[in-house]
Amino acid sequence: MKKLMNWVLAATMICVASVFASCSHDDNPMPVTNLSEKIIGKWIMYSDGDGQQALTNDKEVITFVSSTKAYVSRSRGAMAKNPQAPEPQETPDSKNGGPGWDDYEECDVTFEGNTVILTSKRPDDSKPSVKYIIKSISQTDFYCEVIRDNPGGNTPPPEGENPEGEGKMNKQQYQRYTRVTADYSKDILGTWEGRVSSEEGSEYDDGELHRWEFKADGTFVIYFQDENGGWQASNDEFAEYFCDGTLLCTRWKNVGEGTKENREWWEIQSIENGVMKWYGLRQREDGTTYVASFYMTKVEEE
Repeated sequence: MKKLMNWVLAATMICVASVFASCSHDDNPMPVTNLSEKIIGKWIMYSDGDGQQALTNDKEVITFVSSTKAYVSRSRGAMAKNPQAPEPQETPDSKNGGPGWDDYEECDVTFEGNTVILTSKRPDDSKPSVKYIIKSISQTDFYCEVIRDNPGGNTPPPEGENPEGEGKMNKQQYQRYTRVTADYSKDILGTWEGRVSSEEGSEYDDGELHRWEFKADGTFVIYFQDENGGWQASNDEFAEYFCDGTLLCTRWKNVGEGTKENREWWEIQSIENGVMKWYGLRQREDGTTYVASFYMTKVEEE
């Protein structure tokens, strides 16, 4: 009986050790076969290495179109508000220089074993790169360690250190990406009427009914209802957006606001039967999170 109990205890300890090992970051993963084929498609960042879901204000969409080319889109609200983070960088594919987002930034792709390296193409001849060290990949998601260049250069930090500053690599991040099967960039076109459908929603919205007209040239118009029920277009200096898969990024500038730009990021939950739903994972100043949602219906042309 004692031998049996010892065997059961040993087996239990092995199982517990296996569970903890499965939750830890594997620095020496098994080689991924046919990685350049398995990774083709569109992926959106879902969570960090601890399973914490990524904020909509800090999302990344990667579209691998081939084994040598990819496009990256990012919402960069969280980065812009973090005083410890570098300022958002302008990219060649951002609209009007587009501080606060990256819009289908073209990247060269190279593979080194389990590592996928995306190197951006910038008009100033700089070539910042991001390394994605793939720990696991399936048809629906992949898990990786991410090492990003600081804007200052491509020199990696000394082993065991993560110094910040020019010419150094940013600290390690572990992230999970899920495959995107929907692309709403065409379905969003047209005029939609609706309002925030959650208790906490847009910091710019007054909770009233509004209309949004999304145009094919990447601009949009917001309409407000006057006291007689008529719709009046806002007089924004500019209002621009892009939609990559399910990620929707918007930026606009009110007349008389100087250089200030307003930016907001959403994820499109669905567009079907003339109904569009948005949601966004937001963070309050105290660090707690909440989900904002939007509900709108398609306005048929009169």
